[in-house]
Amino acid sequence: MADRTKIEWTDATWNPITGCSVVSPGCTNCYAMQLAGTRLKHTPSRKGLTSPSKAGPVWNGQVRFNREWLEQPLRWKRPRMVFVCAHGDLFHESVPDEWIDQIFAVMALCPEHTFQVLTKRARRMREYLHIREHQIVAASLKLPRALTRWPHLPLPNVWLGVSVEDQTRAVERIPDLLQARAAVRFVSAEPLLGPLDLTSMEVGEGTINALNPTPWAEELENWRDTEEEWEESFLNWYYLDTIPTKGDMYPTLDWVIAGGESGSAARPMHPEWVRSLRDQCAASEAAFFFKQWGEWTTAAGAPASQHIGHVFDDGFQMIRMGKKASGRTLDGCEHNEMPQPREVPAL
Repeated sequence: MADRTKIEWTDATWNPITGCSVVSPGCTNCYAMQLAGTRLKHTPSRKGLTSPSKAGPVWNGQVRFNREWLEQPLRWKRPRMVFVCAHGDLFHESVPDEWIDQIFAVMALCPEHTFQVLTKRARRMREYLHIREHQIVAASLKLPRALTRWPHLPLPNVWLGVSVEDQTRAVERIPDLLQARAAVRFVSAEPLLGPLDLTSMEVGEGTINALNPTPWAEELENWRDTEEEWEESFLNWYYLDTIPTKGDMYPTLDWVIAGGESGSAARPMHPEWVRSLRDQCAASEAAFFFKQWGEWTTAAGAPASQHIGHVFDDGFQMIRMGKKASGRTLDGCEHNEMPQPREVPAL
């Protein structure tokens, strides 16, 4: 846990749970996994959470509840952004609901802070938030600060996000995020390993635009008079009791973070992938944050003597410069947008 952090989009990290397991390509070079199996492998919060392999330490699926860190945010006096479980996944399948209850209870008791929860287990997050409100209240009764109001979900100071490294993972995780009870919804596309189109994700027999709202009225027009009993088919398809007359079909993303991979085994990010995300956000109301190029950057403008380390299929060339030298400007600009702040309720 750190009261300060070098992560550009937050102020502090809080790790009441550590440990995880590899579930998709974005996990391959996880910095938290590497630390847990090397420099931190003998510390109580990390010991035994990784197993050795030819490629280096790998998460083994064990998780740990660091109870001594649970109440840390209650003691922080200055309001801050807090990245929750930066060295694990709050909604990992091995984390009991009771641990999550306690963590949400602390977040409910700290409206002065903004908590950023990032997961690859979007479905479990959605399901948890639909059923655990009373258990969160019960967990809060065991903490040294008292609630003065019922913590209705979604908590206004908790932002929920999913990691998506490519289109496949976006389709798997973003629909559950959009259905989760959240005050702010965000995506972390880091490491970005392929192109992402957040405006047209093929889900089931339809498509979802995660950046631009789709009014019910627009969808109704798509169904109207397509068959004799189209209204009944519409209601059955969307599990509705009545035809909606106003509003949008589902919420949209508030924030998109993008970045390339860092570290010795980092995979390069094509500039067009991140430019596309920037432009998709610019055409919507979503904020865009470019975190870093990572280990690789474009070869454009590099000295002729600079070794070309990677060439994409379209011929675009990349060079390995290291995270610091590669920087975090995109076409000459830094992108540091954040979601619109909200009023923080008083305890």
